[in-house]
Amino acid sequence: MTANRSLAHRLGRLLETVTRQSGRLPQQTPEYGSWVLGKPTESQRRRRIRIQTILTVLILLVNLLGIAVATVLVAFVFPNPSVFTDAPAWLTYGVAPATIGLALGAGTVWVTTQTVRSLRWAIEERRPDRDDQRETFLAPWRVARTILVLWGVGAVLTTTLYGLQDSVFIPRFLFGVGFSGIVVATACYLVTEFALRPVAAQALEAGRPPRRLATGIMGRLMLVWLLGSGVPVMGIAVTAFFALVLRNLTHEQFAYAVLAIAAATIAFGSVLMWLMSWLTATPVRVVREALHHVERGDLNCNVVVFDGTELGELQRGFNSMVAGLRERERLRDLFGRHVGREVAAAAERQRPQLGGEERHVAVLFVDIIGSTQLVTRRPAPEVVDLLNRFFSVIVDEVDRQHGIVNKFEGDGALAVFGAPNRLDNPEDHALAAARAISRRVHAEAPECEAGIGVASGRAVAGNVGANERFEYTVIGEPVNEAARLCELAKDTPQHLLASADAVARAGETERAHWTLGDTVTLRGYTQPTRLATPVRL
Repeated sequence: MTANRSLAHRLGRLLETVTRQSGRLPQQTPEYGSWVLGKPTESQRRRRIRIQTILTVLILLVNLLGIAVATVLVAFVFPNPSVFTDAPAWLTYGVAPATIGLALGAGTVWVTTQTVRSLRWAIEERRPDRDDQRETFLAPWRVARTILVLWGVGAVLTTTLYGLQDSVFIPRFLFGVGFSGIVVATACYLVTEFALRPVAAQALEAGRPPRRLATGIMGRLMLVWLLGSGVPVMGIAVTAFFALVLRNLTHEQFAYAVLAIAAATIAFGSVLMWLMSWLTATPVRVVREALHHVERGDLNCNVVVFDGTELGELQRGFNSMVAGLRERERLRDLFGRHVGREVAAAAERQRPQLGGEERHVAVLFVDIIGSTQLVTRRPAPEVVDLLNRFFSVIVDEVDRQHGIVNKFEGDGALAVFGAPNRLDNPEDHALAAARAISRRVHAEAPECEAGIGVASGRAVAGNVGANERFEYTVIGEPVNEAARLCELAKDTPQHLLASADAVARAGETERAHWTLGDTVTLRGYTQPTRLATPVRL
């Protein structure tokens, strides 16, 4: 146990050193990847308000940016004919702004309201079914489609009105308004995916997400590239075609037009790629933060699965991994409690099999004096509490001296030092543990007087039983001798005896705590054994 604590301490220091060298210790990452989205424990009513607010603000901002770019394209990139001097004032300063304002305000409110309304199952706090899940993951597509339709209507309307004034306006408005609408719809798709993460996390409880047009990270990337870069490049090509065919642009005007379209492409492309990169990176950051917790030994760190792509599979896989680690740790702890930490560790390192090896060990045997009277004179709960306090002392001191409690036998216990883990001098550890146990039992569980015997020598340590079920144990002379010394110790004042051979093999420091006594012949033995008792406890 001491070795395990030391290893855990070293691992913790190593992680701290690595993270310090990287510039800072790991920061707490929000469950959904952004503080704006709130926490999983938030009420559904507050979540609905939060989602609708985020959707409204982001969609409004994206559309305003799109309107600004479309205005630059149709008014300044292609100056001839001018929308300010060559078109009626009622159209440029009246109908066009009114149409834009109406579509912007009414469209944004309608889109966000319909989106939140389609997620009523989440507001009602009921478990989602497959239909609810489908509605959730198709919501970004519906938002993008609606935005694209609104921009399409605006493009047709403005192209028609300005085209009636001058046919040269037709390709300009079709391209300027249409290009901006496509990119705005793409950005709205991405921001809707972001805003709906809390609901997507609930929807994923119903199973894997349905197939969509742009499936997975690859589909997202290709879609963003096509609409953020491919369409603008096509716009430059269309501009060049119109300049060659209509010949209404000078070389200087054509150069400015290409530069303006390129600038718009860079601006929109940067925004779209930033959104795409952020949506891709945040699930990874959440998993990375959770991995830091696992490295520190904290296995209660499930992540919220909120992404419908391969990143969601990564989050789900992390949760499965942590669940497996928790189960493994639970079984390891349970196994260690039954057979001893060291035996469990040895079983993990190599496949256990029947058989053993001869080892030099020290054995400590403890047995309660008058256990029958103890059990019959006290209520059962009191007896259990007393025995737990008694055995806690034994386990604590044996662990402190790097031994194992090999088995509990009713009201007694057998502890082994030197197997399965080798010790340079097992006698030192066994004798020190015996003195500490005797002292602590007297102080912490005075109702439990116990005899303690310590012996050492060569013994066979290994797995005994059948292939289907076996246990680790120690068999040999030291075990029998320790048991006999324990019986004899019950009739001595200090209730603690050790063999003189065990004391003689101990180090000088430990020998100083013991004094040699009488020589007796233990029950079942033919050769005499000299006893040793502690000088003081």
